[in-house]
Amino acid sequence: MEEHEVYAAIGNEGFERLIAAFYKQIPQDDILGPMYRGRDLAGAEERLRGFLIYRFGGPQTYIEKRGHPRLRMRHVPFVINQAARNRWMQLMRAALAETNLPPEPAAVLLRFFESTATAMINRLGDSIE
Repeated sequence: MEEHEVYAAIGNEGFERLIAAFYKQIPQDDILGPMYRGRDLAGAEERLRGFLIYRFGGPQTYIEKRGHPRLRMRHVPFVINQAARNRWMQLMRAALAETNLPPEPAAVLLRFFESTATAMINRLGDSIE
């Protein structure tokens, strides 16, 4: 399956379920939770969902609202080290398992998440302070 075919396979509903399952884990997480305290968690959920829908062949609404994704630039304010990257992946894998998406689109998403999460690392070491 090609990346641009994922949206056709799971639609808005699949992305909504996946991202909701991911973000419901954030508030109680000891690594990622503190990054979101005092921030718009619902807005973050909406932005990630919109980005993924756009990225995987859906409507261009994200680009129309926010322009180019500029992922690294938008994540600079957050300390993203190997531990944070690994936890993000752990929670996203749990969300993928919970939502039980069809195997092909789930595999495409997982490959994307693995590489993109690694690319977001902007600090060395394991401390998030």
